Amino acid sequence: MNAPQSIRRIAVLVSVGRHPVSGAPRYSRNDAAALEIGLALAGKHRAQLAVLHAGDAAEPGLADYLALGAREVEVLACGAGGDAGRTLAARVKDYDLVLTGTRAEGAYDTGMLPYQVAAALGRPLVGAAVDVDIEDRRVTVRQFLPKGVRRRVEAVLPAVVAVHPLANAQPRYAYARLRAGVVRTAPAALYEDADAAAWTLSAPDRKPVRLAAAERRSGHARMLSATTTESRGGNVVNSGTSVEKAQVILAYLREHQLIDY
Repeated sequence: MNAPQSIRRIAVLVSVGRHPVSGAPRYSRNDAAALEIGLALAGKHRAQLAVLHAGDAAEPGLADYLALGAREVEVLACGAGGDAGRTLAARVKDYDLVLTGTRAEGAYDTGMLPYQVAAALGRPLVGAAVDVDIEDRRVTVRQFLPKGVRRRVEAVLPAVVAVHPLANAQPRYAYARLRAGVVRTAPAALYEDADAAAWTLSAPDRKPVRLAAAERRSGHARMLSATTTESRGGNVVNSGTSVEKAQVILAYLREHQLIDY
């Protein structure tokens, strides 16, 4: 019997971040953690590492990934009306492992890109990863869960892994590496986003407000819930159509007066 084939190719998907105070473009901290994990895995398994971005090669923040250890950043041209998920998926279809941050750093970024790439490839997605390891064509991920809880999950390669901002990675910035690396544009398959016309893009003027139901429990009960993992109620809906699931969410929002329609 032949030994399991080792991992050969790893892709890290990166985006352009924004400084929280000045708004100046820079690397995304979430994607920087994914890059650091990708560099460690590529070195351990002697795999080829590709750092990919869908967008504009002129973005000044992309060069920061060179300083963080990428030898080059490959940019796939993708405009505002393009489908970045499908463009990236077409590029990484032959890769064993795809790493990306959980979400970009803009105020209204959706965090849907890892899901779009995984859906386009038909591969499993593991999110909120703080540690990633590979053995025998399986990826083992330690996931971040609320209240300090962690759990380990496994998936068969090829797979997509979204790295949590609190991942066990410490990116190191070196100006010499920035000067030695290169950001280059590569030919890419172009896909139009069918929903692009319905969106309006503009600079964020304030942070989004997180919806939270009013707390009706005693102070003692709230303190206990902060240190335990017991259920606080609610419904877990695994069956039904997307419309039925959306109706459950709307009913919850109306019950707690989080929406007025």
